[in-house]
Amino acid sequence: MELKYDSNGLIPAIIQDSQTKTVLMLGYMNQEAIQITKESGWVTFYSRSKQRLWMKGEESGNRLKLAEMKSDCDADALLIKVVPLGPVCHKGTGNCWGEENFDLITYLQTTIEDRLSKGTPDSYIASLFEKGLNKIAQKVGEEAVELVIEAKDNNDELFLNEAADLFFHYMLLLRAKDHSVEDVFEVLKGRVKA
Repeated sequence: MELKYDSNGLIPAIIQDSQTKTVLMLGYMNQEAIQITKESGWVTFYSRSKQRLWMKGEESGNRLKLAEMKSDCDADALLIKVVPLGPVCHKGTGNCWGEENFDLITYLQTTIEDRLSKGTPDSYIASLFEKGLNKIAQKVGEEAVELVIEAKDNNDELFLNEAADLFFHYMLLLRAKDHSVEDVFEVLKGRVKA
C-alpha cells in the first residue's frame, strides 16, 4: 500500500520501544527520512521547525535503532518499533510524556552480556560461566529447591528473594544454552488457545 503524506509531504511516525511496547515519542517523516531510516537502521525524522532532516540522537547520542516499520490500515501514519539507546526525550526522560521506559528483563540480559564480555574476575556471572553448563544447571536446581522450601513457610520476603534468585539463575541457564526469556515467551505464546 502506498503511503499517504499530508500536504507538506509528511507522515506522522509513532515511535514504540520494541521490547517494552511503551510509546516513546511522535515525530514526522518525509520520503527521504523513511529511506534513510531503512538504509541506515537509525531513525531519522523531518524537523518541521528546522525544516531539515535530523537523526534522533545526533546531538545527545541517544539514537533509536530501527527494529520494525509499518503503516497503519489507512497508510497515513507509521508505527516504528525501536531499540532506544538512552532516554528518548530531550528533557532526559524515557519518553516524551515524562515517563520512564525500563524493562527489567532487557536490563538483566544486558548486564549478563556485559559481565561475560568483560570477563571481570570478581564477577559472579563470569565466574559461574567459567565453571560450565553443569554448574549453572546445578545452581538452578539448588535455587528451585530453596524456593519450594520457602513456599511452605509464611515468610513472603524470603519466598520472593528465593523466587528472584531462581529467575536470575534461570536467565543464566538460558544464556548458557544460547537462548533468552523472549524465546520462552514465544513458546508460551504458541500454547495460547484462541
